[in-house]
Amino acid sequence: MSEVTIWLAVLVVCVGIEIATMGLTTIWFAGGALVSAILAALNAPLWLQIVAFFVVSLILLYLTRPVAVKYFNKDRVKTNVESLIGRQAIVISEIDNLQGIGQVTVGGQEWSARSVKDDVQLPVGSVVVVRSVSGVKLIVEEKDLSAENKQ
Repeated sequence: MSEVTIWLAVLVVCVGIEIATMGLTTIWFAGGALVSAILAALNAPLWLQIVAFFVVSLILLYLTRPVAVKYFNKDRVKTNVESLIGRQAIVISEIDNLQGIGQVTVGGQEWSARSVKDDVQLPVGSVVVVRSVSGVKLIVEEKDLSAENKQ
C-alpha cells in the first residue's frame, strides 16, 4: 500500500469519526492527513509527511477550534447540572465555607452549596444565584436584591 493511500485512509477515518460524533474532535487531524497525502504524492520523505501531519493538525487545532466551538456549539442546550448555573436558589441550611456546611434548593432539588467568598456566611432563607458547580456542590453568591428593587 502506498503512502498516499495510507494518508487518504487516515483522512477518511478522521472525517468518518467527525461525521459520526459531530464533536469537533478529529477534523483537524483530517487536515493534517490531507497535507501529508499531498506531500506523499510529491514523493516527500516519510519523516516530513509525519512531521507535517502533526504540525498542520496542531496548528489547525490551535487556530480554528475556539472559533469552531463558538459558532457550532452556540445553540447547544445545557443539560443536567449545567442548566443550574445562573439560576436562583434558596438557602435551606446556613452556608459557611469554613465549617464546610450549607444547602440550597433549586427547582425543588436540594444541593450541597458553598459560597463564592470564603468569608461570607449565608443564612437560611437567603436568595442566592448559582455561579458554578464544583463536583457535587453548587457555588453560590448572594443575590443583590437592592439593585433589583430600584428597577
